[in-house]
Amino acid sequence: MEKYITDEKNGLRYELVSDYYFLAGDNEPEEHRPIGIWGCGCPVDTSAEGGSTDRAGRRDQRHLRYLRQYKKTTYTALVIEGKLPDYLADVNEQAEGMLFQLVKQMAKDEDVDEAMKSRDQLYWIGCMNNIRNRAEEAVLNEIIYR
Repeated sequence: MEKYITDEKNGLRYELVSDYYFLAGDNEPEEHRPIGIWGCGCPVDTSAEGGSTDRAGRRDQRHLRYLRQYKKTTYTALVIEGKLPDYLADVNEQAEGMLFQLVKQMAKDEDVDEAMKSRDQLYWIGCMNNIRNRAEEAVLNEIIYR
């Protein structure tokens, strides 16, 4: 039996694995896009158990867990089409951009700047942690859990 076959009707390539033909992936190397803390840890684990293969663990899988639990049809469609890693990378880019802008804007609005940092470092750290936590909550509500 041949290692690869092509279906003339639909143009899809199949690869022989053991005694079965499975849909073959593209031969072109994929562009690596980091998925980060908002999407999920890389590499993407699409197993039914939902176990993480990433060393960072559970924290990195917010949107992926949300898709698996509450948006099952979207998750399944993304897995079948092979677009899940790109989708999660896009979500991560949006979330990171929004988080950066929110932290920057909130710090400016509340006069948390380098002058405050030089006067009272502990107070500055507390203010920045508060700002980051509020911005992170906004990102979770607006991007991750939608």
